[in-house]
Amino acid sequence: MANVIAVIWDFDKTLIDGYMQAPLFEEYNVKDSDFWDEVNALPQKYKEKGILVNKDTIYLNQILEYVRDGRFKGLNNEKLKSYGPMQHFYPGAIDFIKFTNEFPQYSEYSAKYQEYNIKVENYIVSTGMRKILEGTDLWKKKWVKGIWGCELIDEIDPETQEAELRDIGFTIDNTSKTRALFEINKGIPLHPEIDVNAKVQESSRRVKFNHMIYIADGPSDVPAFSVVKKFGGATFAVYPHGNQKALNQVEKLREDGRVDMYAEADYSEGTTAYMWITHKIEEFANQIYEDERERLAASVSDAPRHLTK
Repeated sequence: MANVIAVIWDFDKTLIDGYMQAPLFEEYNVKDSDFWDEVNALPQKYKEKGILVNKDTIYLNQILEYVRDGRFKGLNNEKLKSYGPMQHFYPGAIDFIKFTNEFPQYSEYSAKYQEYNIKVENYIVSTGMRKILEGTDLWKKKWVKGIWGCELIDEIDPETQEAELRDIGFTIDNTSKTRALFEINKGIPLHPEIDVNAKVQESSRRVKFNHMIYIADGPSDVPAFSVVKKFGGATFAVYPHGNQKALNQVEKLREDGRVDMYAEADYSEGTTAYMWITHKIEEFANQIYEDERERLAASVSDAPRHLTK
């Protein structure tokens, strides 16, 4: 087992202010509120027809509908990647992730952490679009170890000879985010040959659940919060500055025992989010250190001595 502390992030409204599709709407002159109103109406529309849909991922169908009717003409995966650099991250978010990646060496206890190769890795698990995530510096500069998101398939348009989105390739919803947690637990991002359903001995799993910190913005992440909490990890919620409704939501999560702590979505040095998360990382690092010391002590037998009569 590697001595890894995993900081796992939701993306929309957790690392960025709003939804990652905002640059898409801006480029095509589509009012984002109109789009999301249409998406929110789809589950009821299909229910009346006797069809159940996934509320978390039905927005992908609406994007494809816009491509088909010409409102998102020419939209393809390369264009989705181009929206990565346009994301509006919350204050301090990028620098904080970079800092946590190097946290053990900056700690006053760096010597003992490095003795057992204790390290921090960041991951993003989102119901948003993977290609947009791939376009961010977080992925391009390898500041995050792994990303999960929905995938769309593009094909060459015979008329324009240019790629355009056509089908849904992969989806991740708020329930299947828990699958991503098990993939991190088993080390699948680094070893994709391992099937998530394969039995892996606890001692061989790469990241313990009780060394995970899951950070998200609201009730939709309850399944992931629950898994991390159940196995002894830490959970943290954020809300936008000045948003009373969002604060009430995360306070309810705390009251219900879903999250350990919450704060305003500002990761600048000295903020509550910065201090609480770094404190939790250090707590987990100390825990790993003590566990390693105990394991070493238990494996060392007494040295042979001369027998006395």
